[in-house]
Amino acid sequence: MASSALRQFISDCDWGELDYLLIDLPPGTSDIHLTLVQTVPVTGAIVVTTPQKVAIADAQRGLNMFQQPQVNVPILGIVENMAWFTPAELPGNKYFIFGKNGGKELAEKFNVPLLGQIPLIQSIRESGDEGKPVVINQDETTASAFRELAQQVAQQVAIRNASMQATKKVEIKV
Repeated sequence: MASSALRQFISDCDWGELDYLLIDLPPGTSDIHLTLVQTVPVTGAIVVTTPQKVAIADAQRGLNMFQQPQVNVPILGIVENMAWFTPAELPGNKYFIFGKNGGKELAEKFNVPLLGQIPLIQSIRESGDEGKPVVINQDETTASAFRELAQQVAQQVAIRNASMQATKKVEIKV
């Protein structure tokens, strides 16, 4: 069902001229990932993980899948979400409740950029619930984390586009 919905989402919409189209996929290496790379040319993958060992293991499977020769989607980098917890009343404090630097270590292991570490901050959830992007938030800590991430993604896309041929849809032969 998810693969069919993704194909419909991509083919039945008039996207016009796009600079970027980011598609958030569920964790793992399911059919939906293969459907995506077989449906559209994918410039690159951004792997998002949390610092926990179980999440890192799942992210590593995703990295491995995209790097398989028959798939061969460039990894633009790693994002470590919920990298630490910072309460609003103690903005200088970092509590590593899910582990520390798991995404950073994964990026180093695979020799790909660490695009950003996003803290677990209540205002991020609140902004999302209100439909207000956190980058326009008055809290510079949260806004800067997302601005820096966006800058890193744009930079990696530019580097990838300058160094490689245009991406083609993946044709997996069984």
